[in-house]
Amino acid sequence: MAGALNHDAELPNPDRQRWLAVAEKALAGGSFEEKLVSHTDDGIRIEPLYDRSVTAEPLARANPGSPWIVSQRIDDPDVGRAKAQALEDVAQGATGLSLVFEGAPNAFGYGLPRTAEALETVLDSVPLNRIQVRIDAHPWSRAVADWLVAFLGKRRSDPAKLNLSFGIDPAAIFAGTGRLRMSIEALQASMPQSLAHFFSMGVPGVLLEADGRVFHNAGATEAQELGTMMASAVSYLRMFEEARQPLVYAAPHIGFALSVDQDQFASMAKVRALRRLWARVQEACSIAASTANVHAETSFRMMTSADPETNILRTTIASFAAAAGGADSISILPHTIAHGLPAGFARRVARNTQLIMANESHIDHVADPACGSGAVEALTAELCEAAWEEFQRIEAEGGVLSSLQQGHIQKRVQAASARRNAAYQACERAIIGTTLHPLKSERPVETLAAERRPAVTEGVAVCEPLFPIRLDQSIGAAS
Repeated sequence: MAGALNHDAELPNPDRQRWLAVAEKALAGGSFEEKLVSHTDDGIRIEPLYDRSVTAEPLARANPGSPWIVSQRIDDPDVGRAKAQALEDVAQGATGLSLVFEGAPNAFGYGLPRTAEALETVLDSVPLNRIQVRIDAHPWSRAVADWLVAFLGKRRSDPAKLNLSFGIDPAAIFAGTGRLRMSIEALQASMPQSLAHFFSMGVPGVLLEADGRVFHNAGATEAQELGTMMASAVSYLRMFEEARQPLVYAAPHIGFALSVDQDQFASMAKVRALRRLWARVQEACSIAASTANVHAETSFRMMTSADPETNILRTTIASFAAAAGGADSISILPHTIAHGLPAGFARRVARNTQLIMANESHIDHVADPACGSGAVEALTAELCEAAWEEFQRIEAEGGVLSSLQQGHIQKRVQAASARRNAAYQACERAIIGTTLHPLKSERPVETLAAERRPAVTEGVAVCEPLFPIRLDQSIGAAS
């Protein structure tokens, strides 16, 4: 690992030699490896000390001159309440809305009704010229794209002046629901022609999205999440290449969505590694590099039902990591989401957490603040290598959809989840408020009354689904 302290290697730097001598003395015979060295879920070694990286180049956001987008989830099945939430969020500082429809893998049992009327009602009074609107990936994203364009026509809005994300991602839908509405072959043949008119309209933003959240929330490691996302993005490029559509025009309309969790440095490195990986893919395709458009959402799997206030700290760390890592838009899951549909207070805390970071802490004033950090640069580089190996493995299995249909990705994700769960069960890892320092009695948690939406059962192509599961559920904690 470049820049890392290697206990067995030569240490020409006398300062580091002195540090090592002091460290070994402090260990008093304890194991250097066991006490000072740790490993990520991918087995990446994390040293206790790193040299500063002097060759690093910054990995900035797509628009580093502007703050990241503070995106609030709109996922209430009650359309009237959802509309009020959207207007409240925008009035109180949100600069983006993430519309989550029923059936979406990341709806966690709720979501807006799957109708054009629901879409139009929620967006009716929203100032679309200054708010990013993103559709969370779900089985009917293609239909919602048409509804959104029709709505923009009614509003006489110029799509070229808006910031939109249509969230179309067959792999995330296949993995999250276990269903595709058509065969893999039919999907790959029809998608380029189906989306051609969107390219001709010059709609800015993201048409196709490589969404890693469904894999993360099912237990994937950082490298597995990134490798699967790269495989999804490459599948889009391959579709357009086979349809004789210029890749140089398609690539800028491919976006990414990933999860960030309470492991600050791993999350920072994951966002940065994604940018490097996408640049490498475009280089391999011999097309001009376009900056990755990255949406980050705080992890669902890290959320706890016991002592839910601790989730505020987890999501703050995760969103800070996303901002410092260079995410273009960030969505924070309200801290009560493990109990049901979050109410107003939890939504406000989620929104204001980001606003404090942007407007009081000014994190966005520095482009890629992690650049040059020996630890983050080393972790970014090794995560790129591990993710590229996963990407190549998926490609060898026939691509992301084929690998999912055969169950290969699911087996690796499930194995990673089982290893992580075993570490919690053995008390090698702890969840504060759940497995460590639990409360004697829990306080009531406010949520909104809402019925959970049924799972998707329609589909022609079938695979084993990857459902989200929280860590406290997986180790047998109260849920």
